[in-house]
Amino acid sequence: MITVIKLINTLNHQIDRVKADLETQTKVRFQTICAIIALSVSGLGEIEVAQAKSVDSQNIRQRLQLLSSIQPQQTKTLPHAPAQSAQINRQLTQNTPTPSDPGTTGSRGRILNNLDLPKTGTEVQISNTQALTLQDAINTAFRNNREVQAARLAVERSQAGVSTAQAAQSLQVGATASTANQGSPLFFGTQSQLNNPNSTVIQGGVQATYPILNAGRDASSVRAAEEQVNFDRLDLLRVEQKLRGDVLTAYYDLQEADSAVIINQAAVRDATRSLSDAQLQEKAGVGTKFDILRAQVQLATANQALTTAGGQQQIARKRIAQLLSVAEKTEYRAADPVGEAGTWRYSLEDSIILAFKNRPEIKQQLVRRSISEQQQIIAAAADSAQVNLFANYNVGKNINSSASAQDDYSLGARLSWNFWDGGAAKSRSYQEKVNQEISENQFTSVRNQVRFEVEQAYNGLGTNRKNIATATQALQQAEESLKLARLRFQAGVGTQTDVIQAQTELARARGNRITAILNYNRALSSLRTATVITP
Repeated sequence: MITVIKLINTLNHQIDRVKADLETQTKVRFQTICAIIALSVSGLGEIEVAQAKSVDSQNIRQRLQLLSSIQPQQTKTLPHAPAQSAQINRQLTQNTPTPSDPGTTGSRGRILNNLDLPKTGTEVQISNTQALTLQDAINTAFRNNREVQAARLAVERSQAGVSTAQAAQSLQVGATASTANQGSPLFFGTQSQLNNPNSTVIQGGVQATYPILNAGRDASSVRAAEEQVNFDRLDLLRVEQKLRGDVLTAYYDLQEADSAVIINQAAVRDATRSLSDAQLQEKAGVGTKFDILRAQVQLATANQALTTAGGQQQIARKRIAQLLSVAEKTEYRAADPVGEAGTWRYSLEDSIILAFKNRPEIKQQLVRRSISEQQQIIAAAADSAQVNLFANYNVGKNINSSASAQDDYSLGARLSWNFWDGGAAKSRSYQEKVNQEISENQFTSVRNQVRFEVEQAYNGLGTNRKNIATATQALQQAEESLKLARLRFQAGVGTQTDVIQAQTELARARGNRITAILNYNRALSSLRTATVITP
């Protein structure tokens, strides 16, 4: 009897010990699960949300000045400076306030594109003509132009790419769940071969993985994504500068077309007056029919030139409306009078240096080369060893059995090494090296092209400034010549031919002066665009 009692006590102690072990294991597993969840939350918290922001040209020029410290002779090595890059990125991500247009922009500042096509003629009929200043034209273009909007969206897309690259080197947490029905053998085997026939098993698990060694692939991916953001921002600046130059050119073309109409209207008035004078002379007996015919021919020629100028005016209005992406029923006329747009205070040599320092196309080649360097590191890491930390927790339950659920966990490190891939990694690495050489060649080509653009615009600026002075003097002389020719003809000592010739020379002088001024403005606009300097 005593032996039986001792046996019962021993069994009770064993049962208590098993219960204590189970409580300890449960506590450890619960702590492990909590740790996995905490790590997952902290890892997910590191992922930043990219937002689309409009870029300030002044801030981008500061980025260009920072990049300008890299001399063309040093393009072989472009070290990565994380602190400097972070500072530059903070500068470049500042918003630029742009004119708002509730009818064309959405809640996030994006353009709402109308995907419907007009179906009737009244929907595209011109019903409104507005006066447009140059500054209004620039503001409208920056707000509505689709190419600028596409460049801004490209910046937003590349910012999202940075978040994607950063997420790849963060803690990765996932969960799985499954249910399966296990039955008796259908064709082979016997019932005894299955421990739990005709049972339904539910299983689930949580897995966490954290990379600690991958030959620099993840870090290079982040740096490549950041450089892509810089590249797209530089491209946005390039598109904006190009758009500004296109708008200025289109506006000057509109001014020239409007001025041509005005000049030819004045020519028609002069020809009409000459015809009237010839008719009066013929009635007074001091003129001839020949003078009247010549005056009529002159008037017909002036009317023809006015009609042609009117057609060119309509084309210029359509061109600037298309560039501004405005309503189909509206056309514009130039509100600003024709005049010199300003002066250029830099010498030719200083202008070339400014262009080398500020042009985004030059900096883009350096950024493109830096991206290829990071891509080369990523490609070379494909056949290198990789080490990941992992944590797994699994739980399962047979719902057809009275047994309790079973769970397990595992913690450890995993090494993977694809040490032979047939030379694919080496080939991709070589491709990126060749891409670097291509960027270097393009750098030289772009630099030469930029210099040519600056020299061309600078020389054109000086030439047209001299032409303005010459054309102004010629206009004054032509006006005086026409006045004297009319007086001579009315006094009977001059001929109608002299008057017609004086009228032709006056119209030509007016056109030459307008052309000289607008060509000067075009050259100044090209010079500002080539050096990325705005007034």
